Amino acid sequence: MTKVRAALTETCNAFAAMPASVSDLGALANSLEDIRRANVDHHIELIAAAASLGAEIIGLGELFPAPYFALQRDEFWRGMAENAEDGPTIRQLREVASQRGVVLVAPIYERAGDKRFNTAVVIDNGGELRGKFRKCHIPEGQNEQGQFCETFYYSASDGSSELLPVFDTAVGRIGVTICYDRHFEGMVSALAKRGAQLVFSPAVTFGAKSQRLWELEFEVEAARHNVILAGSNRRGTEPPWNQPYFGGSHFVGPNGRYPNRSKHSNFVIADLDLNELAAPDPSGWDLRRDARDDLG
Repeated sequence: MTKVRAALTETCNAFAAMPASVSDLGALANSLEDIRRANVDHHIELIAAAASLGAEIIGLGELFPAPYFALQRDEFWRGMAENAEDGPTIRQLREVASQRGVVLVAPIYERAGDKRFNTAVVIDNGGELRGKFRKCHIPEGQNEQGQFCETFYYSASDGSSELLPVFDTAVGRIGVTICYDRHFEGMVSALAKRGAQLVFSPAVTFGAKSQRLWELEFEVEAARHNVILAGSNRRGTEPPWNQPYFGGSHFVGPNGRYPNRSKHSNFVIADLDLNELAAPDPSGWDLRRDARDDLG
């Protein structure tokens, strides 16, 4: 396939009964399945809407079945982790992918034995599981807006599954990086060398520096490695933390950004041309041919 209509969700936690105060979050410990169900149902509605507009592949947001709970450390959220092959979210999405005839990139909170990972599952348009990518780099820190305590909740990919897989799907060869991964040298390069055409980068990100670099990083990586990048971010705020997420979801190829064809407030759509990746670079450059491997 050479022409692909692709979509990215851009939304927030859909569970309405969040407490008003951060100090009351513990009351949600018995509502984790309700939270998961509300968010999955919300995203299934978005998948249906995007598919009705012709989307053939849809990328969901990082940790989409839950609010972004890593703003602080609360043990009970670890109970939201689920199996990446036959847990309830993936079972539902496999049915949806088959019914709608769409490829899905679905980032969930994965439980594997006694370990937990931030994982994107790739589901083909007949509902087949193509595999999963586990987030490689896990941030722990604070910026001017808030903190991120991700190492409390999940580990970096440990090599028990392929570190940087590329997935063959009905719409092309797909790679994934998740949020913090996008800042690290070699991630997109390795995926491109393995034949990735379209790289999804779901994120939950905030803060001035992140927002300043958000589009710049994707622009440069797409041009440097001759791939199409799909950067998605939450948009809005989630009670009770009320941390603002700046959105900015978009697709960009080696020759620039693709226009958003969607008028829906919770997803963007772009018409991608994979032929662009095989065409001569309009600059006259051939970066892959002319790269040197003797520079250290």
